[in-house]
Amino acid sequence: MARALLVIDIQLDYFPGGAYPLVAPEAAATAAGRVLEAARSEGWLVVHVQHHSVDGTPFLVPGTEGAQIHPAVAPADDELVVTKHAPNSFLETGLQETLSGAGVDDLVVAGMMTSMCVDSTVRSAAERGFTVTVVADACAAPDLTLGASTVPGPQVHAAFLAALGGGFATVTDSEALLAAR
Repeated sequence: MARALLVIDIQLDYFPGGAYPLVAPEAAATAAGRVLEAARSEGWLVVHVQHHSVDGTPFLVPGTEGAQIHPAVAPADDELVVTKHAPNSFLETGLQETLSGAGVDDLVVAGMMTSMCVDSTVRSAAERGFTVTVVADACAAPDLTLGASTVPGPQVHAAFLAALGGGFATVTDSEALLAAR
């Protein structure tokens, strides 16, 4: 079974001072960095996914500092960076062909936002037949608002991970993932 690490949208706009800061992105980036280091040492295919908003969204705008990948998970020279314009990392990107061409059938996912791009990509990957593991502490979510109600980021994160763990992926943390290598 060939394994790949997808590092989804860990970009500067999601950090303090960015255009759309999430809850605890620094901790998620640190955990993702540990998983990235392990993936490199194990020889996994590493694919970085970088979102570029082209629909008028005021964050992750191409050419801005906020759209840059965070230094904690900066791509190595030989690692692929896939640019996407939608939450699903497979949509119109060539990611499926890249993974299939490398014989990958097992994906480990870290990234931002748990409630949007991670969720959409994981569901799509599972539907395409990949075995998926989401590294919970290597992902982050925002506070979300619906009408007069605000759902705190940690609850958003937990709810989306619980849903993904209910049939689309195995959900673990970086410590358990790294201990199982």
